[in-house]
Amino acid sequence: MVEQTTGERSRTLLFLRPASELTLKSSRTRRRFQQLLVRNLKDALRSQEIPFRFVGSWSWFLIETEAPLQAIEALRHVPGIGPIMPIELVTGTSLEEIVQRGAEAFAERVRGRRFAVRARRRGNHPYRSRDIEVELGAALRPFAERVDLTNPEVTVYVEVREDRAYFYTTIIKGLGGLPIGSQGQALVLISGGFDSAVAAWLAMRRGVAVDYLFCNLGGKAYERAVLQVAKVLADAWSFGTRPRFYSVDFGPVVDEMRRHVRPAYWQVVLKRLMYRAGEAVARRTEALALITGESLGQVSSQTLKNLQAIEAGTSLPVLRPLLTYDKEEIINLARQIGTATLSERVREYCALTPDRPVTATRPEAVDAELAKLDLSVLDQAVASAEVYDLRALSASELVTPYLFIEEIPEGAVVIDCQSEALYEHWHYPGALHMDPWQLLQQFRHLDRDRVYVLYCPRGLQSAYVAEVMQREGYEAYSFKGGVPALKAYAQARGIEVPEL
Repeated sequence: MVEQTTGERSRTLLFLRPASELTLKSSRTRRRFQQLLVRNLKDALRSQEIPFRFVGSWSWFLIETEAPLQAIEALRHVPGIGPIMPIELVTGTSLEEIVQRGAEAFAERVRGRRFAVRARRRGNHPYRSRDIEVELGAALRPFAERVDLTNPEVTVYVEVREDRAYFYTTIIKGLGGLPIGSQGQALVLISGGFDSAVAAWLAMRRGVAVDYLFCNLGGKAYERAVLQVAKVLADAWSFGTRPRFYSVDFGPVVDEMRRHVRPAYWQVVLKRLMYRAGEAVARRTEALALITGESLGQVSSQTLKNLQAIEAGTSLPVLRPLLTYDKEEIINLARQIGTATLSERVREYCALTPDRPVTATRPEAVDAELAKLDLSVLDQAVASAEVYDLRALSASELVTPYLFIEEIPEGAVVIDCQSEALYEHWHYPGALHMDPWQLLQQFRHLDRDRVYVLYCPRGLQSAYVAEVMQREGYEAYSFKGGVPALKAYAQARGIEVPEL
């Protein structure tokens, strides 16, 4: 990556394109979408405290930053962004300079390997893109095994834009999709399990801004666990928005239902009541739809006939992004987006499991059961909902203090729960690398006589894993404050820490 030195700091350029889907929109729609995309990507960088300078155009963005690895990690979480290219060389636009400087910079990169040159040009220049490919390719050819336009080992890309030519060899895939906010607002019915979190993420990737409704059947401990899942979605994926989390105490509602509704109908009536609560909250948030994690046939309430009977109770559209997914696909997505570690340990209470639940009911039958209820209980529960600003919540507000530690005891095993790229960029000396999901699966093989200190970027997921380990009898802690605090701790002890 090209580094531009400014004073004592070096800056790297990242070249971005909007997702290809945006290019299919009309000029008016695309302009609106790209305004939202710029807002969201700037929020992604600012929320991670990454210094940057932004330059934008109709079809490309250029970001200058002192923290390229962290910036790429954040930008890959922004829906609507296409490929991300770390720039390795910047030159003027004369063909002679492009060929000379390009050959000098990439001769060693292509040495003994198959290569290709791909060029794009925007603006008025006295040459074609093809001329760049031919002449730079000819200059690099003596160093390489051969030119291979079909399956090259190295591709040198050249983007000529007005008065600058940008060179890169790496293309990092962005998230694609549509910018959050471009498709309006919706309300996610979240339970904390794998399904609803993944459904929320899929909706955000399609441009939907989301808030969350949690119908609580298990008390404050359950609420805290679900808040942790929602906060991962808010902090890591909801850039450009401020998701709210509405927690409704559904205990009195379920008590009313159990007293009056036939047990076979508990499951479908409960879902109908949750939809009704969702519609009430949606009126507050101006949400245009409800989003659920329902998957066809996964449980008794999710047969096609039961879904029809449940949905009849709301006038809002109900979006089900996971309708055709199987459980393995859902869990794999949860691992990718970072919620699997937390969701795996959330005990869901919404499955009441009567002995013989109805699997093919009709809307009229559910209406008849609902008519037995005093629905003022539901109205009162919704009116008393607790509301959380997810991005304003700190990790320490979501986990208990005994999970945290502010120093590393002598002889402790330190475990880095960051992504592999961030681990390679910097980790505490001697730290093992295990992602949270992997650690949850394997920690029982660890020595119970050792002390374990876990850390992750914000200290949230490592605290959750530490809590699980403690319940299994391990002395495990999360480093308070996550990676930023650990770096400060390391520097105070003379341990070298790279710049951002």
